[in-house]
Amino acid sequence: MSRKGIDLIPALLFLLITPTIVCGQEKSSSVTTGGYISSMQSALFEDPKGDWIVDNLLHNRLKFRIYAGSKFTFGMGMKNRLFSGDMVRMDPGYADNIGNDPGVADLSWNVIDENSILLNSTIDRLWIDYSSGIVQLRIGRQRINWGQTFVWNPNDIFNAYSYFDFDYAERPGSDAIRLQIYPSYSSTIELAVKIDSEDDLTAAGLVRVNKWGYDFQFLAGYVNSEDIVIGTGWSGAFGSTSFRGEVSWFQPYDNFGDTTGTGMFTLSLDRSFSNNALAQVQAMYCNNPLAFEDFESFYSGNLSAKDLAFSEFSLFGSLSFPIAPLFNFGISAIWYPELNGYFAGPTLDWSLAENVDFSFIWQHFDSNQDSDRQKINLGFLRFKYSF
Repeated sequence: MSRKGIDLIPALLFLLITPTIVCGQEKSSSVTTGGYISSMQSALFEDPKGDWIVDNLLHNRLKFRIYAGSKFTFGMGMKNRLFSGDMVRMDPGYADNIGNDPGVADLSWNVIDENSILLNSTIDRLWIDYSSGIVQLRIGRQRINWGQTFVWNPNDIFNAYSYFDFDYAERPGSDAIRLQIYPSYSSTIELAVKIDSEDDLTAAGLVRVNKWGYDFQFLAGYVNSEDIVIGTGWSGAFGSTSFRGEVSWFQPYDNFGDTTGTGMFTLSLDRSFSNNALAQVQAMYCNNPLAFEDFESFYSGNLSAKDLAFSEFSLFGSLSFPIAPLFNFGISAIWYPELNGYFAGPTLDWSLAENVDFSFIWQHFDSNQDSDRQKINLGFLRFKYSF
């Protein structure tokens, strides 16, 4: 462990153990704070009768906002994660993967890296925002969310994410400059530029308008110093059912005149009911899905928007509903026809007290290609306190 890591240990342990001391203060007019701390036990196995890989994650997130007058805002978010268990011990590349920062600035530190324990601290938001009239400019590490649907977002070209990574609700950010202009209350013009740790450039523009009760968006740009992208998306409703969709075409810059591009098209329907139940369905088509190797690919932390499909067609469905005032049950599934496989997972959320929640999450993956069957089970128990 480095001298830098040793020097940071007392401060990071303090943040992990006593987050309420740091963030539980009364909010002032110029500074706001918040965050959460959670403890999650996980188990991974192929067969319940076989070997289990058991781990624990103690996760503390801190969020700060400083308001300097009416035009300037400074934002910072950091996550401190203490990993312990079998995966840290068994996987020689685990620490490097956790400590990898895809941004142009390396703001991730493995403070402790021992045989069965890993403490990582990452600043995943760090920006300054200027707003005046119809103009908003934000510079720094930020989330640029251009997605309209819930599971797969081919329009989310700046920071795509994996649906299965449920414990990272804030989603990844980008080291970027983002300019937003609001010509009217129902329209937006955006320009954004991002650079990552490999010096790859993403630059794009987006126009969003409202028509017939729907929000429509149109985008075009250059992604990861590799592809020209054009796309569109929409969200609205007919009756009590929301209707959303996204379309993107990624064309390699070096082969702009041929047909080697990747096209992604997704449609989504969701509906809320009077008893707070929620039903969702989403389908996606991709002409050039990624080659499937194993289910670990589904958890990739450096996904691009064109790397979301592992089957030409994918179909998602979910249903959640309260089974008691403080209990909510959900079930979701994804069908991958080309993999002859599927994902299925139930969830149970229990509100123990104000700002204290318990969750049980199960994820089962199964595939059978050319008589090569792969399956995996992941179970999670999580306690979470938000402040």
